[in-house]
Amino acid sequence: MTYKELNDRYEALIARPNSVDETRYNGVYERYVNPVLTRDHVPPFWVYDPDPESNPHMMTRLGVNAVFNSGALLVDGKYTLVARVEGYDRKSFFAVAQSDSPTEGFRFWDEPVILPDTCPDETNVYDMRLTRHEDGFIYGIFCSESKDRTNPDLSAATAAAGIVRTKDLKNWERLPNLVTLHSPQQRNVCLHPEFVDGKYAFYTRPMDDFIDTGSGGGIGFGLCDDITHAVIDEERMTSVRKYHTITEVKNGAGAVPIKTDRGWIHIAHGVRNTAAGLRYVVYAFATALDDPSRVIAEPGGFLIAPYGGERVGDVSNVVFTNGAIAAPDGRVYIYYASSDTRLHVASTDISRLTDYVFNTPRDPGRSADCVKQRVEFIRKNLRFLGK
Repeated sequence: MTYKELNDRYEALIARPNSVDETRYNGVYERYVNPVLTRDHVPPFWVYDPDPESNPHMMTRLGVNAVFNSGALLVDGKYTLVARVEGYDRKSFFAVAQSDSPTEGFRFWDEPVILPDTCPDETNVYDMRLTRHEDGFIYGIFCSESKDRTNPDLSAATAAAGIVRTKDLKNWERLPNLVTLHSPQQRNVCLHPEFVDGKYAFYTRPMDDFIDTGSGGGIGFGLCDDITHAVIDEERMTSVRKYHTITEVKNGAGAVPIKTDRGWIHIAHGVRNTAAGLRYVVYAFATALDDPSRVIAEPGGFLIAPYGGERVGDVSNVVFTNGAIAAPDGRVYIYYASSDTRLHVASTDISRLTDYVFNTPRDPGRSADCVKQRVEFIRKNLRFLGK
């Protein structure tokens, strides 16, 4: 294949229209037929050397394995994603893709994001949450992974929350990593978009080690005075892990909370164990406007779970989100990845999302109580239907 043929195929993919998948109706949101970003969406010149003299067989030189977990913002009227791009070598980096449409036509900027290299031990970076903060900066909070030098196991690592800020997504200032005095490791950290009591507010995920949360109780909430040297002394729990639920093994913040008249709506992820391994789903809850750490609504079960082909990929049976856009017209676009491989979008609006979060019944916690809940629901519906 020639470079021109590769580029023509790439341009056709970018121009491909995306439509709602009518087979997946649930009234809460719409899923779309095609992913919005995949490894095939990266420009061919990221992967191939187009010069036939140095690449006579038009071989892949720097392969891309996956494009997934993405922060999301509306920037100058464009739907903007800062996606995680993973090479064949397993290293991840960030890249900006933009489109005039929230569901199709995303095109990467010519070059990936170049973060200031201020952490010599840092091996990998991924899963950036983007927060447009009231202080005027756009902040990116991401996982900074390093080798655990206290453990000879080559898979032993440590996770910290890296912090960068920018005004234009091109020039990035690296700040010191977040310090949580009572949590050895942090992942899935998200910055609240407003000051709380005059301080910067973070949603954290306390962890005892790199994979397992251990004693970490769920999604934490902590305040710090100075984001340029962010230190959190106290982490209060918000959405907590619970036995025999979708958050039994672990949970973590996802998209930056969305402000509504009734509260802050959080779109997070929960993990449970199965005989086939861990299963990740996306769920939602709400916290109070006057206290973003206080949960005021918890619909039972998941909001989005892997479906069909979404269940297959590098890490199967997973959906994960770290970005959503609440547009000025009230529409909400949730960008979620499937199986650590590709990025999708689900669309809804503030009205439906609020209805879902505040009017969906809670998880009663026991099978017997779930049956009672469902029978009462069925009987109410049968009465309405005149049966």
